[in-house]
Amino acid sequence: MTEQAATGPQTVEAVVRARMAASLGGRRGMLEAAIPGLAFTVFYLTTKDLRTALVAGLTLAVGAVVLRLLQKQTVQFAMNAVVGIAIGWLFVYIASSSGGSESEAALSFFLPGLLYTTGYSVVLAISCLVGWPMIGFLVGSETGDPVAWHDEKPVVRLCTRLTWLFMLPGVVNVCLQAPVYYLGVTGRMDTDLAIAVLGVLRVGVGWAVRGLGWSAMIWLLARNATPLEPAEAS
Repeated sequence: MTEQAATGPQTVEAVVRARMAASLGGRRGMLEAAIPGLAFTVFYLTTKDLRTALVAGLTLAVGAVVLRLLQKQTVQFAMNAVVGIAIGWLFVYIASSSGGSESEAALSFFLPGLLYTTGYSVVLAISCLVGWPMIGFLVGSETGDPVAWHDEKPVVRLCTRLTWLFMLPGVVNVCLQAPVYYLGVTGRMDTDLAIAVLGVLRVGVGWAVRGLGWSAMIWLLARNATPLEPAEAS
């Protein structure tokens, strides 16, 4: 057994728990990711001013970064929100420059999130279908060998289940949000109504679905029964 394995987590479940906690940033990290988008939705629907809505979202995101810096903490999670708002702003600008109305431009703010979620969901699904579940590489990063975990069938089975569970909330969110976005873009739903529904789905329903998915992962990880290294290693 390597020194890292001896002093660090002893099971695959422990590794994934630690890596997930670090990548999500806890409650504060999740709030930093969600609040700027929510602010954009609320400010646009109440003021009907696209610039005000974008500035409000960006101000909250940058404020979170500044607060992290003052507290001498990592800015990773707050910066994710800044990048998200910036990309949303780019899509809004493109839609506006293409001759779309202000409401249509505001609706385009939600498009990059849909594209990103669809993209990573497809990647995660493919990784499971080809037998190399993405979460397995988290295990590899802990052991020092990025692919050795693939020789252990119990590890592959566990990582496959975890990857499907991690992917599922994104799939549900896309299935709920994409039809609303399509109806708004094609004019079959009032654009402002589509923006309001997307805001609720993205923050309210979206985080609830993620919570259920993560709860299922936590339940699976609570068994703590899959050795990090083969049984013959000691």
